[in-house]
Amino acid sequence: MAPEESHLSHQDLLLAVDGELPPREAARVESHLASCWDCRVRKQEIETTIAEFIRLQRRSFSGQIAPSDGPRALLRAQLAQLSEAEDRSALEWLRAFPWRIRWVALAGLAIVGISALVVRNWSERQAARMVAVTVPNPSLTPGATVLLSQGQVCRETSAKNKTVPVALRRRVFDEYGIASAEPRAYEVDYLITPALGGADDIRNLWPQSNSSTVWNAQVKDALEDHLRGLVCEGQLDLATAQREIAGNWIEAYKKYFHTDRPLIR
Repeated sequence: MAPEESHLSHQDLLLAVDGELPPREAARVESHLASCWDCRVRKQEIETTIAEFIRLQRRSFSGQIAPSDGPRALLRAQLAQLSEAEDRSALEWLRAFPWRIRWVALAGLAIVGISALVVRNWSERQAARMVAVTVPNPSLTPGATVLLSQGQVCRETSAKNKTVPVALRRRVFDEYGIASAEPRAYEVDYLITPALGGADDIRNLWPQSNSSTVWNAQVKDALEDHLRGLVCEGQLDLATAQREIAGNWIEAYKKYFHTDRPLIR
């Protein structure tokens, strides 16, 4: 995984989302995003958060703010004005009470604020523990094979994946930025299964969700078994099977099972 200092800052991503970067900086950011999976994910999260915020504000203040196609500056100004007016109303309401009651009210608000922060942090940690990973990051997991012929692959007595050592599993979780994830929620899977000549190499491993998405580890296992059967029956070339499953295993599943959705849940 790239070192933290090599990633784009939150400020860079915010300015990029708003389209406020100078041309040279914008080109630098776009070039970085093209090769950095982590930063693309962070940018998408920022865009999603802004879209959700605008949706909620539109619902709360419909008729009081500019339409969505108006200038962003006007939208920000009006939201700030509404917020300021609400703050003044709250202060005037609070001043109507004796000072002891004011302190109790302020303490209560502080407790509520701290509680909300704790809940938010807990929610973020839980979300990080339940990230649904359906396809690998190609820069981390491009796939790797060993030099075996079709006959050698099909003569193997076991068509099942080998057990991944615990230390190697931890390295995979670290690379994907989910070190705190619940291990049982994922299968550290071979992109190209050893049953199809896949290598015992970290470039061939990734944390695949077990059940939090319909395109999960069990579905991919069915594809692996099906492709091995086609290879060993002489209906599919081994190199083609390896290339298909490494390129996009979900599209390969749809192609070889002739379906747009998993046949197993």
